[in-house]
Amino acid sequence: MTSSSPLSPEPTRRLAIVTCMDCRIDLHAALGLELGQAHVLRNAGGTVTDDVIRSLAISQRKLGTREVLVIHHTGCGMQGINEDGFRAELQADAGVAPPWSLEGFDDLEEDVRQSVRRVRQSPFLPHRGQVRGYILDVNTQGLREVDLSEDADE
Repeated sequence: MTSSSPLSPEPTRRLAIVTCMDCRIDLHAALGLELGQAHVLRNAGGTVTDDVIRSLAISQRKLGTREVLVIHHTGCGMQGINEDGFRAELQADAGVAPPWSLEGFDDLEEDVRQSVRRVRQSPFLPHRGQVRGYILDVNTQGLREVDLSEDADE
């Protein structure tokens, strides 16, 4: 931005994006965004968890966002991960099992659909109508929208 005015915490595009923490994802470039236009929530896998719902509730109710994009990506480290094995590793090292689910997945498109459903079904989010899901190709940075038509009746 070239303006000298301070940026607002309210995204100018009224957009919140949930995506993976993968360092190969450059959302601003892929979506043509500038600083201050969207909230970007990142975690391992870009999965919609309770904490993501918490952040989206604040984003919508206090900071004016109305649209949510869920963006997963090719080559994600969470795809095909063995949850039981990882939990056992953590428990062996820490002496206690983690209280959270790893949220690994096998089917990339289905995991996008599941995350979109979680947003659409959350009673804490007042703006659930404009939720879309995408897969980003980390090699080309191109986006492909996931067909959510089978979930339209939910």
